[in-house]
Amino acid sequence: MDYRERRKAQARQTEQAILQAAMELSHEDSFDRISIRDICRRAGITTGAFYHHFKSKEDMLVRGFASLDVYMERALMGHEKDDPVERLWLLLSSYAGFMEEEGHELVARYYVHRLSNPSFESMDPSRFTHRAMLECLRQTRDLGLLMPGKSPEWVADFLFRHFRGVAIDWILHQGSYPLLPKLEQDYQFFAQIFQRTA
Repeated sequence: MDYRERRKAQARQTEQAILQAAMELSHEDSFDRISIRDICRRAGITTGAFYHHFKSKEDMLVRGFASLDVYMERALMGHEKDDPVERLWLLLSSYAGFMEEEGHELVARYYVHRLSNPSFESMDPSRFTHRAMLECLRQTRDLGLLMPGKSPEWVADFLFRHFRGVAIDWILHQGSYPLLPKLEQDYQFFAQIFQRTA
């Protein structure tokens, strides 16, 4: 590994340490009460290093949620040949796992940021999570398991809207219930509808 690659790897490790520290602290106290200095102390870095990677706490928050696709890609690794319905559930359960790891307060702050920035991209179709879901749904269509009259694109949009709504309900209840069983219940309900109408 040459010097440039080592620097890139070191920068990634520092960013991850900052994000991990912020997530840990947000489980202990309100995000508003956590200072950049607190995050730096927990991550073992200087405030200068923080500002080298992030402009602000809000910037750190938004960039932290960009790692959702990396999280999803890791979760699906090795499952490329699995049944598409099982793979779709793995995708949705990994989404719940990511949200629960981040914690309801950080997820809430992320959505507040999105709502206050109308130009913010909702779900870029080129992102891994969107592409993986569409691939699963196209395969279920090819197997004759998708609801007749509905395209994989329509179902993907519907599922994203529904499960985003479930995440917001979880936020409104301040994470007082586990997210995964709720998503599983809804997913099983949708799976029954698809099978009955196929």
